[in-house]
Amino acid sequence: MKFILQPWQLMLIILASWVNRQQQEVIEYLRTENVVLKEKFGKKRILLNDDQRRRLAVKGKLLGRKQLEQVGTLFTPDTILRWHRQLVANKGNYSDRKEKKSGRPRIRQVIVDLTLKFAKENPTWGYDRISGALSNVGYHICDSTIGNILKAHGIEPAPDRKHTGSWETFLKAHWDVMASIDFTTVEAWTKSGLTTFYLLFVMELKTRRVKFVGCTTNPNEAWMKTVALELTNCEDGFLKDKQYLIMDRDATFSKSFRACLRREGVKPVRLPPRSPNLNAHLERFFGSLKSECLHKLILFGETATRRAVRAFVTHYHTERNHQGLDNELIVPMDRPPDMEAGIETTERLGGLLRSYRRAA
Repeated sequence: MKFILQPWQLMLIILASWVNRQQQEVIEYLRTENVVLKEKFGKKRILLNDDQRRRLAVKGKLLGRKQLEQVGTLFTPDTILRWHRQLVANKGNYSDRKEKKSGRPRIRQVIVDLTLKFAKENPTWGYDRISGALSNVGYHICDSTIGNILKAHGIEPAPDRKHTGSWETFLKAHWDVMASIDFTTVEAWTKSGLTTFYLLFVMELKTRRVKFVGCTTNPNEAWMKTVALELTNCEDGFLKDKQYLIMDRDATFSKSFRACLRREGVKPVRLPPRSPNLNAHLERFFGSLKSECLHKLILFGETATRRAVRAFVTHYHTERNHQGLDNELIVPMDRPPDMEAGIETTERLGGLLRSYRRAA
């Protein structure tokens, strides 16, 4: 009796043949890859963890010794099958579970996080004080446990920790009476060619309000003394209500400059060497000034430089929203916008700086 293949049966055979050929090609590639890896490692031992051994043992058992030899694995069939036997033998072994249950239970991570938070934010708090704060929020932990947590994370006891307060804590404690000062530079064309101008700014840290102090090609000691007197003027000086002024160790901020500040009740706070991140607010302002304004202009002379900087400072205070101030303006609008009015565009420096408001 002659057997006739149906069209769908023929298609099925062709498909099965194609799949088998594809699988053979994959296997050949993996065998070649394993040979290359063996040549690469040579006689060096490949170290695996328990999870990797378990995964290979499970797959290797399904193949069996004969197919493992044909594949040419990185590990011998005997090794993989031995791992499988160990896996089977350990299946009913509960010794690890018993060991884990013995002893004191682990401290919950939420308690560890709160303990570290309280210790870092309150350098004078001892173990008992932290324990009391934890009990106030529903976690009753003894002081010895708190001590162990802090020691494990490298945090000193209160007598040592209180002398290592962070800059963040210092700034927040003196936010209202603190300002920062620093220079940035810009290149402008003059009669002498390309000239470096030094731009001096002071920032009120709480409000981010900025004062453009001056522009010069030579910030010498006499110029800096004049700056100090203007900033500390008792009537309209930018620093008249400030007690601390952050500055770096640039030689421009000389002893005589700092002495002028002290005589007017402003204490200079000098930053450690090479630490611009500790004056981050003013550095961020410099980044905006350059990327949004100065680097997009070709400046000719001191007058053009001053005009460009003043235009940006006005834009910065009254028209530019600030993420550090919850996306608000430094100088808020006089009244809420009239939603019925049209939208007006304000352009500065030929449209380089734009802002939008409802018409008054």
